[in-house]
Amino acid sequence: MNIPDSTSASPTHSAATRPVIVPAHLLALRPAKVRDHHLDRKAIVYVRQSSPQQVAEHKESTARQYALAEVAVALGWPRDRVEVVDADQGRTAQTVEGRRGIQYILAELSLDHVGILLGQDASRLARHDPDWVPMVRSCGLFRALLGDYDGLYDPTDFNDRLLLGMKGIMSEAELHFLRTRMHEGRLNKARRGELFNHAPLGYVREPGRGLALDPDEQAREVVRIVFDQFDRQGSLHGLLRYLVHHGIRLPVRPHSGPDRGKLEWRRPNRETLQNVLHHPVYAGYYRHGCRTLDPRRKVPGRPGTGRTINKPEDCAVLLEGRCPAYITPERFRANQERLAANRARSDAKGAVRQGPSLLGGILRCGRCGQRMMVTYGGPANRLRYYCARAMVEYAAPLCQGLAGSVLDDLVAAQVLAALEPAALELDLAAADDLDQERGQLHRNWRQRVERARFEAERARRQYDAVEPENRLVLRELERRWEEALKEQRRLEEEYARFDRDQPRSLSACEREQIRALARDLPALWHAPATTSADRQRIVRLMIEEVVVTVRGNSECVDVNIQWDGSFTSGHALERPVQCYQQMAGYAMLLGRIDELREAGRTLAEVAEQLNCEGFHPPKRSARFTSVILGSLLAKRGRTGPRPRAVSGPGVLGEHEWLLTDLARELKMPQATLHRWIRVGWVHARKLPTPGGQWVIWADAEERERMTRIRTCPRGWSHSDAFANITKPKSRDSE
Repeated sequence: MNIPDSTSASPTHSAATRPVIVPAHLLALRPAKVRDHHLDRKAIVYVRQSSPQQVAEHKESTARQYALAEVAVALGWPRDRVEVVDADQGRTAQTVEGRRGIQYILAELSLDHVGILLGQDASRLARHDPDWVPMVRSCGLFRALLGDYDGLYDPTDFNDRLLLGMKGIMSEAELHFLRTRMHEGRLNKARRGELFNHAPLGYVREPGRGLALDPDEQAREVVRIVFDQFDRQGSLHGLLRYLVHHGIRLPVRPHSGPDRGKLEWRRPNRETLQNVLHHPVYAGYYRHGCRTLDPRRKVPGRPGTGRTINKPEDCAVLLEGRCPAYITPERFRANQERLAANRARSDAKGAVRQGPSLLGGILRCGRCGQRMMVTYGGPANRLRYYCARAMVEYAAPLCQGLAGSVLDDLVAAQVLAALEPAALELDLAAADDLDQERGQLHRNWRQRVERARFEAERARRQYDAVEPENRLVLRELERRWEEALKEQRRLEEEYARFDRDQPRSLSACEREQIRALARDLPALWHAPATTSADRQRIVRLMIEEVVVTVRGNSECVDVNIQWDGSFTSGHALERPVQCYQQMAGYAMLLGRIDELREAGRTLAEVAEQLNCEGFHPPKRSARFTSVILGSLLAKRGRTGPRPRAVSGPGVLGEHEWLLTDLARELKMPQATLHRWIRVGWVHARKLPTPGGQWVIWADAEERERMTRIRTCPRGWSHSDAFANITKPKSRDSE
């Protein structure tokens, strides 16, 4: 291991040349403690002060530590065998982490190079007992002595080891008492609301008065824009996008560095905005003790890790009305609730998304009480809500699900009906909100232009104040003046473009458009300019939660809407289902079809009658047709009596079958027989009826041939044998 640069073979401190009086009791202990094997190895004197301030101010303590080198010489070590290690000057002894000097000493001990280790007291070597004990153990293992101004200690001796252990514990206890007194003093001052550290964004520290609003008008205006736009956007990401879109920068006063306290304008970022929205000082609160240290999260080598941020109510001190405020406490609490609700967790609503879902995050399952998930699938990207929490966590069956469009349409209709009486108030509120937002943006632009003009004027004054002959300075000031003029010109041009696109107040035409839209809320709701996120925000402003319960496996759904204000309304709707068996009126539907068929109606007439009476297939958007009815009856084996046009005498000849009857007889799909008719594998004709039913001639031999075609392996499709069986038998042979 390399020796640290500040380690010297002899004391170099100026105090080391002063007269040193070696305590007599140390010299008396020399015959009993110091042995020849100790003197054969070198003596190390460890010098350390806890902070750079102590190094600069506590010079007597430093001198006493360097004087231990003379004590080692008095104990019998040659002066050239005494080594002073002062690499840890200005470092704390709470841990050995980052202390090169103590690490060097441990390495030398393990190499059996040290005969004695001298320090002013145990607190100089270690303030932490888990660090002190291994050091004592290493000294005992390699037969090295430990010494200070109180005496010499042999770690191999039980009594000395016991005394060293007590010294280590007392050193750690001393640090604890010092830290406790300092902490209680700070806490007592904090309880009075008088302890301030760094001023947050939008504030400055005034000597003797605590925090005050930033004297810069633009800085205060930007902070107000942050809170106003968070109310409008509803999410941290929406706020960030708004600030970036309008080129609004955040006012920051650095806490350290050459520009400490100087106002700087930096690009907005998520972490800074999050700190602003979570800090209670903006609501007038004084806060202390918001950060605590969690040892489990601490990472070795990174001193700033392990810190956790407490909620305002969990802080050690929280005083209301002690600081100037930008917002009210009620508004601050509402912001915290919204930020908590925007988290992507199962127990939170989540932020407003860009998908077409209207109820994402506020839809709850009426069976298990879990929040329902949102999916989009299929070629049309159809919306669907389903409850799969138990399936995901416990591999249980799917709880329930339904198509999202019918539920969204129901909730949207209820929301529009609730908003209709307040159309006039919405008109006035929308106009005022737009005026307020435009006014804020114009003020921000004017302040930016004004600041740019001031910077250009200051650069000009600096240029004029320099002597013309001093070209070394004049060239640099001229460059700065030109850059300030370019920045001023750029901002003025951008503000002119903004003023052209966004006038300061709404025109009469724009106000009339707002009134027209307020009078026709459904048109505004379905307008192309109204985004899905806008609709979701409106729904969340009015509705706390929607609870849906599907009755069994049917199409009937119970919907409970919990409105803001603790009012609940119940509704019922029918969802699209996959099959007829899920429909509650399936038996009634089959009975009605049988009645109409017994009356001699054709399938087309039956379908038209069912549509008029309100019956519908499983998908509510579909209507009954003759094809749908034919498929339904074929699958259920329910045909009913033939219409008169088909069942009359002389309609069907010998061995002639209706296509549906023959398909049922051969137990094959009707579509397959339709294909065989097209390719000429069967003899078929159409009846002169309104429905135009197909009739196929098939005696027993033909039916047996059709069965062989159905069972023929696919690999034979190009063989001669397959070509022979696809040729229908001539009807003349009958």
